Amino acid sequence: MFIQTESTPNPVTLKFLPGCDVLGEGHAADFPNKSASDRSPLAAALFDVEGVAGVFLGADFITVTKGDVEWQHIKPALLGAIMQHFTSGAPILSDAVEEKVSPDVAEEDAAIVEQIVELLNTRVRPVVAQDGGDITFQGYDKGIVYLNMVGACAGCPASTQTLKHGVENMLKHFVPEIVEVRAV
Repeated sequence: MFIQTESTPNPVTLKFLPGCDVLGEGHAADFPNKSASDRSPLAAALFDVEGVAGVFLGADFITVTKGDVEWQHIKPALLGAIMQHFTSGAPILSDAVEEKVSPDVAEEDAAIVEQIVELLNTRVRPVVAQDGGDITFQGYDKGIVYLNMVGACAGCPASTQTLKHGVENMLKHFVPEIVEVRAV
């Protein structure tokens, strides 16, 4: 098994590509700390490497966020943990992949929300996944779109610019009812 690594715009997050599905298309799981990793043997194994601060599992990639440690000191252990997990045949998650719950949407906003989600799924999420993260729709109210940034996007110095100048401008262009995009 050959595991590729890629840097991300977030200097404290590194993207690992094991060359196979991790959670599969359209699925992701965020583990912002060790206590959240109980349902993933892979995330738990990565948190066992000293210096790991966060783990995000995407369709075909894994992003790891480090604490106050240099990549050169933990990267070999991370590669070993990923390799060992995939060769062991253990599940990625100990429970089924959770289907995303759709936020409650006012009936009059349903068409707008449908457009927003479609744009996010087709134009934004694939690009953000290339950088090792994900953006998920959390809600819409009175022209304001609420999005959650996870993986390499969480805490990235460029995330505000991506959200405001990239995502917000694109959504406003296609959905004139939108006045602002906010991160939650």
